[in-house]
Amino acid sequence: MQTVPFNKLNASIGLLWLFHVSGIIGIIYGNAQWFVQATPINLTLSFILLLLNMGWNRNSLWVIFTCYFVGMLAEILGVYYGFIFGSYSYGATLGPKVFEVPWVIGLNWCILIIITASIARAFFTHFWASICCAVGLMLFLDVLIEPMAPVLDFWTFETGLASLHNYLGWALVALPLQVVYQRYGLPYKNALPFHLYLLQLLFFVILLLKVNSIGIQ
Repeated sequence: MQTVPFNKLNASIGLLWLFHVSGIIGIIYGNAQWFVQATPINLTLSFILLLLNMGWNRNSLWVIFTCYFVGMLAEILGVYYGFIFGSYSYGATLGPKVFEVPWVIGLNWCILIIITASIARAFFTHFWASICCAVGLMLFLDVLIEPMAPVLDFWTFETGLASLHNYLGWALVALPLQVVYQRYGLPYKNALPFHLYLLQLLFFVILLLKVNSIGIQ
Protein backbone atom coordinates (compact mmCIF):
# COMPACT_ATOMS: atom_id res chain seq x y z
CA MET A 1 0.00 0.00 0.00
CA GLN A 2 1.42 3.36 -1.04
CA THR A 3 1.56 5.89 1.78
CA VAL A 4 0.69 9.54 1.29
CA PRO A 5 3.75 11.69 2.06
CA PHE A 6 3.39 14.26 4.81
CA ASN A 7 4.24 17.65 3.39
CA LYS A 8 2.89 21.18 3.36
CA LEU A 9 0.52 20.54 0.46
CA ASN A 10 -1.03 17.37 1.86
CA ALA A 11 -1.26 18.87 5.35
CA SER A 12 -3.07 21.88 3.87
CA ILE A 13 -5.50 19.71 1.94
CA GLY A 14 -6.15 17.66 5.09
CA LEU A 15 -6.89 20.81 7.10
CA LEU A 16 -9.31 22.06 4.44
CA TRP A 17 -11.21 18.78 4.48
CA LEU A 18 -11.23 18.72 8.28
CA PHE A 19 -12.64 22.25 8.61
CA HIS A 20 -15.23 21.93 5.86
CA VAL A 21 -16.48 18.48 6.82
CA SER A 22 -16.60 19.52 10.49
CA GLY A 23 -18.61 22.56 9.46
CA ILE A 24 -21.11 20.49 7.51
CA ILE A 25 -21.57 17.99 10.35
CA GLY A 26 -21.70 20.73 12.98
CA ILE A 27 -24.31 22.81 11.14
CA ILE A 28 -26.57 19.84 10.41
CA TYR A 29 -26.21 17.81 13.59
CA GLY A 30 -24.58 20.05 16.19
CA ASN A 31 -24.64 23.66 17.32
CA ALA A 32 -25.55 25.18 13.96
CA GLN A 33 -25.20 28.80 15.06
CA TRP A 34 -21.69 28.28 16.46
CA PHE A 35 -20.40 26.60 13.32
CA VAL A 36 -22.03 29.17 11.03
CA GLN A 37 -20.40 31.99 13.02
CA ALA A 38 -17.03 30.31 12.39
CA THR A 39 -17.35 30.97 8.63
CA PRO A 40 -14.90 33.94 8.69
CA ILE A 41 -12.29 31.70 10.33
CA ASN A 42 -12.82 29.05 7.64
CA LEU A 43 -12.47 31.62 4.84
CA THR A 44 -9.34 33.13 6.39
CA LEU A 45 -7.76 29.70 6.86
CA SER A 46 -8.55 28.75 3.25
CA PHE A 47 -6.99 31.98 2.00
CA ILE A 48 -3.82 31.51 4.09
CA LEU A 49 -3.40 27.91 2.94
CA LEU A 50 -3.79 29.01 -0.68
CA LEU A 51 -1.06 31.61 -0.24
CA LEU A 52 1.26 29.14 1.46
CA ASN A 53 0.98 26.62 -1.38
CA MET A 54 0.85 28.83 -4.47
CA GLY A 55 3.74 29.66 -6.76
CA TRP A 56 4.96 33.23 -6.45
CA ASN A 57 6.34 35.61 -9.02
CA ARG A 58 7.01 39.34 -8.98
CA ASN A 59 3.38 40.10 -9.88
CA SER A 60 1.67 37.84 -7.36
CA LEU A 61 1.29 40.33 -4.52
CA TRP A 62 -0.24 43.17 -6.53
CA VAL A 63 -2.49 40.74 -8.43
CA ILE A 64 -3.90 39.37 -5.16
CA PHE A 65 -4.30 42.90 -3.79
CA THR A 66 -6.13 43.89 -6.99
CA CYS A 67 -8.55 40.96 -6.62
CA TYR A 68 -9.20 41.91 -2.99
CA PHE A 69 -9.61 45.63 -3.64
CA VAL A 70 -11.83 45.28 -6.72
CA GLY A 71 -13.97 42.60 -5.04
CA MET A 72 -14.49 44.77 -1.96
CA LEU A 73 -15.15 47.90 -4.00
CA ALA A 74 -17.74 46.10 -6.13
CA GLU A 75 -19.48 44.81 -3.00
CA ILE A 76 -19.47 48.23 -1.32
CA LEU A 77 -20.94 49.86 -4.43
CA GLY A 78 -23.41 47.01 -4.66
CA VAL A 79 -24.60 47.40 -1.08
CA TYR A 80 -24.89 51.19 -1.25
CA TYR A 81 -26.26 51.63 -4.76
CA GLY A 82 -27.60 48.22 -5.83
CA PHE A 83 -26.61 48.58 -9.47
CA ILE A 84 -24.00 45.77 -9.64
CA PHE A 85 -25.63 42.78 -7.97
CA GLY A 86 -29.05 44.13 -7.06
CA SER A 87 -30.29 45.53 -3.75
CA TYR A 88 -28.99 43.47 -0.84
CA SER A 89 -27.39 43.76 2.59
CA TYR A 90 -25.02 41.66 4.64
CA GLY A 91 -25.95 39.94 7.88
CA ALA A 92 -23.82 39.44 10.97
CA THR A 93 -22.45 35.96 10.19
CA LEU A 94 -19.45 37.04 8.10
CA GLY A 95 -18.05 39.26 10.82
CA PRO A 96 -16.71 42.84 11.02
CA LYS A 97 -17.63 45.15 8.15
CA VAL A 98 -16.02 47.92 6.15
CA PHE A 99 -18.67 50.26 4.72
CA GLU A 100 -21.34 47.62 5.45
CA VAL A 101 -19.38 44.84 3.71
CA PRO A 102 -17.57 42.12 5.74
CA TRP A 103 -13.84 42.36 5.11
CA VAL A 104 -13.63 38.58 4.56
CA ILE A 105 -15.71 38.99 1.38
CA GLY A 106 -12.59 40.39 -0.26
CA LEU A 107 -10.76 37.21 0.74
CA ASN A 108 -13.59 35.18 -0.76
CA TRP A 109 -13.19 36.98 -4.09
CA CYS A 110 -9.46 36.19 -4.02
CA ILE A 111 -10.11 32.54 -3.17
CA LEU A 112 -12.65 32.10 -5.96
CA ILE A 113 -10.49 33.83 -8.56
CA ILE A 114 -7.43 31.75 -7.65
CA ILE A 115 -9.06 28.32 -7.50
CA THR A 116 -11.30 28.71 -10.58
CA ALA A 117 -8.44 30.16 -12.66
CA SER A 118 -6.19 27.28 -11.66
CA ILE A 119 -8.82 24.65 -12.48
CA ALA A 120 -9.61 26.28 -15.82
CA ARG A 121 -5.93 26.50 -16.77
CA ALA A 122 -5.59 22.77 -16.09
CA PHE A 123 -8.12 22.05 -18.85
CA PHE A 124 -7.67 24.89 -21.32
CA THR A 125 -4.50 26.30 -22.83
CA HIS A 126 -6.34 28.91 -24.87
CA PHE A 127 -6.45 32.13 -22.83
CA TRP A 128 -10.06 33.15 -23.47
CA ALA A 129 -11.37 29.61 -23.18
CA SER A 130 -9.74 29.43 -19.76
CA ILE A 131 -11.20 32.80 -18.78
CA CYS A 132 -14.73 31.77 -19.77
CA CYS A 133 -14.41 28.43 -17.97
CA ALA A 134 -13.20 30.12 -14.77
CA VAL A 135 -16.02 32.68 -14.81
CA GLY A 136 -18.50 29.86 -15.42
CA LEU A 137 -17.13 27.93 -12.43
CA MET A 138 -17.57 31.00 -10.24
CA LEU A 139 -21.15 31.53 -11.40
CA PHE A 140 -22.01 27.86 -10.88
CA LEU A 141 -20.79 28.04 -7.29
CA ASP A 142 -22.73 31.26 -6.72
CA VAL A 143 -25.92 29.57 -7.95
CA LEU A 144 -25.48 27.05 -5.12
CA ILE A 145 -24.57 29.65 -2.51
CA GLU A 146 -27.40 32.12 -3.11
CA PRO A 147 -30.31 29.98 -1.78
CA MET A 148 -28.34 29.31 1.43
CA ALA A 149 -27.04 32.85 1.95
CA PRO A 150 -30.15 34.23 3.73
CA VAL A 151 -30.58 31.01 5.74
CA LEU A 152 -27.01 31.34 7.04
CA ASP A 153 -27.38 35.12 7.44
CA PHE A 154 -24.59 35.79 4.94
CA TRP A 155 -26.58 38.32 2.90
CA THR A 156 -30.19 38.96 1.91
CA PHE A 157 -31.67 40.48 -1.25
CA GLU A 158 -34.60 42.86 -0.88
CA THR A 159 -36.51 40.83 -3.45
CA GLY A 160 -35.79 37.50 -1.75
CA LEU A 161 -33.57 35.24 -3.83
CA ALA A 162 -30.94 36.60 -6.17
CA SER A 163 -32.11 37.58 -9.64
CA LEU A 164 -30.38 37.46 -13.03
CA HIS A 165 -29.04 40.91 -12.13
CA ASN A 166 -26.82 39.34 -9.48
CA TYR A 167 -25.29 36.74 -11.79
CA LEU A 168 -24.63 39.29 -14.53
CA GLY A 169 -22.94 41.45 -11.90
CA TRP A 170 -20.79 38.53 -10.78
CA ALA A 171 -19.71 37.89 -14.37
CA LEU A 172 -19.02 41.59 -14.90
CA VAL A 173 -16.69 41.75 -11.89
CA ALA A 174 -15.16 38.29 -12.30
CA LEU A 175 -14.21 38.69 -15.97
CA PRO A 176 -11.59 41.46 -15.61
CA LEU A 177 -10.24 39.88 -12.42
CA GLN A 178 -9.78 36.57 -14.23
CA VAL A 179 -8.02 38.38 -17.07
CA VAL A 180 -5.64 40.09 -14.63
CA TYR A 181 -4.95 36.94 -12.62
CA GLN A 182 -4.47 34.61 -15.56
CA ARG A 183 -2.38 37.16 -17.46
CA TYR A 184 -0.09 38.24 -14.64
CA GLY A 185 -0.57 35.81 -11.78
CA LEU A 186 0.74 32.31 -11.35
CA PRO A 187 -2.09 29.72 -11.35
CA TYR A 188 -1.60 26.61 -9.26
CA LYS A 189 -0.03 23.46 -10.63
CA ASN A 190 -1.09 21.27 -7.70
CA ALA A 191 -4.35 19.73 -6.49
CA LEU A 192 -5.27 22.17 -3.72
CA PRO A 193 -7.61 24.38 -5.84
CA PHE A 194 -9.53 21.28 -6.99
CA HIS A 195 -10.00 20.15 -3.39
CA LEU A 196 -11.13 23.58 -2.20
CA TYR A 197 -13.60 24.02 -5.06
CA LEU A 198 -14.98 20.50 -4.50
CA LEU A 199 -15.33 21.17 -0.76
CA GLN A 200 -17.28 24.37 -1.39
CA LEU A 201 -19.56 22.52 -3.80
CA LEU A 202 -20.14 19.71 -1.31
CA PHE A 203 -20.70 22.16 1.54
CA PHE A 204 -23.50 24.06 -0.17
CA VAL A 205 -25.05 21.10 -1.99
CA ILE A 206 -25.37 19.14 1.26
CA LEU A 207 -26.77 22.15 3.10
CA LEU A 208 -29.24 22.77 0.29
CA LEU A 209 -30.46 19.19 0.64
CA LYS A 210 -30.85 19.70 4.40
CA VAL A 211 -32.07 23.29 4.35
CA ASN A 212 -35.50 22.40 5.71
CA SER A 213 -34.12 20.50 8.69
CA ILE A 214 -31.05 22.34 9.98
CA GLY A 215 -33.16 24.83 11.92
CA ILE A 216 -30.82 27.79 12.08
CA GLN A 217 -32.36 30.60 14.14
